[in-house]
Amino acid sequence: MGLRAGGQAVVMAVAAGAAPVVPVVAAVFTGVTLDRFLDGGLPLVVPAALLVALASAYWCVRRGAEWTRRRVERSSGEPWRVVYSPRPPLERDERGFWWTGFSYHQKEGVARLVQFVGWVLRDRQVRREALWLFVNPLGVLALIGVPMTAVVSGLVFVASVPVDHRQFFGLSHQGVNLLCSAIIGGSGVAVGLLAMPWAVRAHHEVASRVLGGGPRQSRAQLTERVAHLTETRAVAVDSQAAELRRIERDLHDGAQARLVAIGLTLGTIEHLMSSDQTAARELLAEARESSAKALQELRDLVRGIHPPVLAERGLPDAVRELALTSVVPTEVTVSLPGRPEASLETAVYFGVSELLVNAAKHARARQVWVDVLHRAGRLRVVVTDDGHGGARMEAGGGLRGIEKRLGTFDGVISLDSPVGGPTTITMELPCALSSPRISTSFAKA
Repeated sequence: MGLRAGGQAVVMAVAAGAAPVVPVVAAVFTGVTLDRFLDGGLPLVVPAALLVALASAYWCVRRGAEWTRRRVERSSGEPWRVVYSPRPPLERDERGFWWTGFSYHQKEGVARLVQFVGWVLRDRQVRREALWLFVNPLGVLALIGVPMTAVVSGLVFVASVPVDHRQFFGLSHQGVNLLCSAIIGGSGVAVGLLAMPWAVRAHHEVASRVLGGGPRQSRAQLTERVAHLTETRAVAVDSQAAELRRIERDLHDGAQARLVAIGLTLGTIEHLMSSDQTAARELLAEARESSAKALQELRDLVRGIHPPVLAERGLPDAVRELALTSVVPTEVTVSLPGRPEASLETAVYFGVSELLVNAAKHARARQVWVDVLHRAGRLRVVVTDDGHGGARMEAGGGLRGIEKRLGTFDGVISLDSPVGGPTTITMELPCALSSPRISTSFAKA
């Protein structure tokens, strides 16, 4: 078992040392070759060498990680599940632009390159594999280097007996010296071989933690997932309780108070009908006005709970209505081939509503753009304004509230707001579209 682990350790050491070197060698070889054929073509040689280095580095990152996972699978007997983020297919809209998932481009080749580079930079698993390219040599050196040094040193100690002329216990007898050298060197080899399986398993553990998805990492991911679901459930329960308290308070202070006042007014009118009809008519006018106000307050309350346009027409038209009633001129672009579920629509609607209010109140923007898109099973809403920027995700702030609301649906929010602007806020949620939309699939407002 120790010999087998030693063989694995040698292969691991060679692979770990070669992976970071291959991109450098490939870049140097490309640069030297092009420089010999292109006299004075330095502006072309450097980009070409850099491109070859990046391509070979990506190849080493993916292949090295894949080889490590297969080796850990054979050693542990358990499958290693790897999940990469999906790369949505390129889509061409009615304007002739190619959509990469986060940007538009006129040329398909440029769009594919930008999409691939963006995916490599954003994918968490690829970033883990890139980290492993540098951690692997250090892990091999720290964990496997010690027992391997013991084995090599023991073999060298025994093999160097004829030329070293070493003596033990003050004796110059060749047989005694050879025996002692064999015992000492053999002990070093034995210790190294016995420690080699432990070192290989420790290296596998490091690989599982860095690359993610190994047996222990899977349990850690499951624990993290349970904690996240517990937190988002608590947030949803608290939000629901706060919403119920708000509805109760609005009813008690608004429509309920007005209806009680109307009832008292009608009682007074009943007593005045026979004695003072003029006063009764005035009270009737007041009661009618109070009933109209109570009805309007009930409508506003219902709109605050779930806007009618959202229920009847869906998210695109509800966002357009927000744009029409916004203080800041707002342009809305919608590309939805179907309709999200009602609860998700509500969360996104109130998120957009709060972002439009923030753009007018805090950013002092003069123009806002809202893009609502659905790509690769995810709903993506981008709100951009030309305000002064400097927005932050502060605890207890409105953006944190939106983040918690979206977290209930496994959604995320990202903020890009340099000082001086512009501010871009992106909300992205997993979303399966169901019934077809009523309005157009691609439209501006």
